[in-house]
Amino acid sequence: MLNQNLDLARNKMEQTLSFVDSELSKIRTGRANPDMFNKILINYYDNETPLNQVANISLMDGVTISIQPFDKTFIDEIEKAIVESDLGLNPSNNGNSIVISFPPLSTERREELVKFSSQIVEEGRISVRNIRRDTIQSVKKIEKEEKIPEDDMKRFSDDIQSLTDDFITKLNLSQSAKEKEILEI
Repeated sequence: MLNQNLDLARNKMEQTLSFVDSELSKIRTGRANPDMFNKILINYYDNETPLNQVANISLMDGVTISIQPFDKTFIDEIEKAIVESDLGLNPSNNGNSIVISFPPLSTERREELVKFSSQIVEEGRISVRNIRRDTIQSVKKIEKEEKIPEDDMKRFSDDIQSLTDDFITKLNLSQSAKEKEILEI
């Protein structure tokens, strides 16, 4: 039963890590990254549809992305959605595809992105710690009802703390990698 709670906590922490990594991948670093367009929604036949489901998004080189809509009649809608997104990009529409060139980031912008990525990772750390706290609280309730031995509770507490430390370390590594990517010139 304690192992089930530990496995549940591990699964929740893995979801948190996946979410943080997904959010970090959306941060523009001066290099083109097709994943950053995943959150852009297009009004596609009266349905809000992710851009990557209505167009082929490909990397032309390190700083240029090409977006080719499956249905060319939506090219203006796609261009409008990109301009209105919070990505700060200026797409170029040639009638068949949209080409986006990424200008180099200024030093100030790089510092802002480092701070933003730090906030995302800190929210992940808080989430992992909350998972630990919630798991320990739920096990303490069970301990009172079912009289779990003190040694087992101590071992469980050590295991959940070790698991938490592992995920905090993984989050810190994700943050370091993203900061390095942002600060590369």
